[in-house]
Amino acid sequence: MTATKYPRIVTGTHGPEEGAGAGTPWPDDVPPDQDDTWYPLRDDPWRARRMEYLIAGLWGITAVCGVALMVVYWTGGQTQIEGGLLVGATGALGTGLVLWARFLLPGHDVTASRGHHVSSSQERAAVVESLSRGTDAMMSRRGFLVKKVLVPVGGIFGIAALWPLASLGPRPGRYLYHTKWYPGARLVTEDNRAVHVSDVMVDGLLTVFPEGYIGDAASPAVLLNIGGAAVQEPYGEQGFEVESGANGLVCFSKICTHAGCAVSLFNVLSMQLICPCHQSTFDVLQGCKPVFGPAPRPLPQLPLGVRADGYLYAKHDFYQPIGPGFWNRGGDNQYFPKVSS
Repeated sequence: MTATKYPRIVTGTHGPEEGAGAGTPWPDDVPPDQDDTWYPLRDDPWRARRMEYLIAGLWGITAVCGVALMVVYWTGGQTQIEGGLLVGATGALGTGLVLWARFLLPGHDVTASRGHHVSSSQERAAVVESLSRGTDAMMSRRGFLVKKVLVPVGGIFGIAALWPLASLGPRPGRYLYHTKWYPGARLVTEDNRAVHVSDVMVDGLLTVFPEGYIGDAASPAVLLNIGGAAVQEPYGEQGFEVESGANGLVCFSKICTHAGCAVSLFNVLSMQLICPCHQSTFDVLQGCKPVFGPAPRPLPQLPLGVRADGYLYAKHDFYQPIGPGFWNRGGDNQYFPKVSS
């Protein structure tokens, strides 16, 4: 169907020196039958309404895919299904927008004069009004699509699009501050053998775990026999070093506070633990504070106890978070109780 064209009406009161107002000849380079409010289905309301329903159906598919995407994530997720739902949702949304712009919004070519005119205030206001016609047509004449379809569909799909954030993992809560060490947990080796005070010779080193949690990645610790060397107790309290005859046993987290590597080397001459990854070095006799390398803070120390049968146990979890620093670690000590003997 050929759309009806309407002649452009020239308004204004200014002369040729101020623009193409009243009394100004119509420019030769501008067709006289232009109408910038025309759109393809303006003269066929029945087809325009059908197009609205088609677009609404497409956006309904977007809403259904968005809800299905949330359900798939909630039930455990499946990559292929999630990808298909995203394709269906975005494809239907985009197709609807293209059809809307193509058939229901003003958008055909309009020729303007290339003459050198000085626009009057009325003409400038007319340009602003012309630019707003597309928005007016979208918001008022297509209220069904905007208010009843696009807004709720956009809300549903927008929420669904945020759900992949769940793939980043659970919120950390407080678990980064604590390991599986608990009061009374026996120290055991990787083969689940309980550790006796006599199991580590002077200047020796042994990797230990809390009983029942050998596989926990945050809990490995290194048990050292420093002989009769004097150590500086952290926080000015006692209870971190176990003394038995000529043996002096101390225990520290095995996870380096720089990048999380395993601290596994012991320089017995200088009484220093060394991380082999980046050579962070910790002074055992000074509470394992870093003395070389990139590690920013000491290795957390485990308070030890000895049972009547000579087997070692933990009095408590580490009194500081283990491993590298993280974003909300400010004020460590507020999360940990005062050390007691």
